[in-house]
Amino acid sequence: MNWQWMMGTARNRSFWRVTLAVALTLASSALIRATAKEPTVDELKARLSSTNIGNRPQLCLQIAERQLQEADKLYAAVESEKAQATLTDVVAFSELARDYSLQSHKHQKQTEIAVRRMTRKLTDLKHVVTHEEQPAVQEAIDKLERVRDDLLLAMFPKKGDK
Repeated sequence: MNWQWMMGTARNRSFWRVTLAVALTLASSALIRATAKEPTVDELKARLSSTNIGNRPQLCLQIAERQLQEADKLYAAVESEKAQATLTDVVAFSELARDYSLQSHKHQKQTEIAVRRMTRKLTDLKHVVTHEEQPAVQEAIDKLERVRDDLLLAMFPKKGDK
């Protein structure tokens, strides 16, 4: 039997070794990321007061985005009262992100983009929830759109407002 055919050339063997090494590295890094403990929403909220004002918008957005994910899960589990409470957090922390961003003159663009993304998710969510739950979701959408408008106005002031 021709063993060279089965084993391949030295070049093929080294290719497969490198491929295996890369695959193992990617798998181990994915496992490390999956097992890394992410802070809870309560831990993030506690960290907010000790964070400098320039980094608060990002922290507030992280809290709002986590709460939006939680609201989505709660609506899917038909726990609308808890979901509406988390929607209140989404709006409150989005507004805080706007306020800190405008106050520090940092992260305005990133904040606007994140709020726009959350508005889209809420719009998708509105089409999934029951008719009785839709007004609360629409109210959150309206408030996030006002947050976006404030950020856009700060980034692109009207000519007379300079």
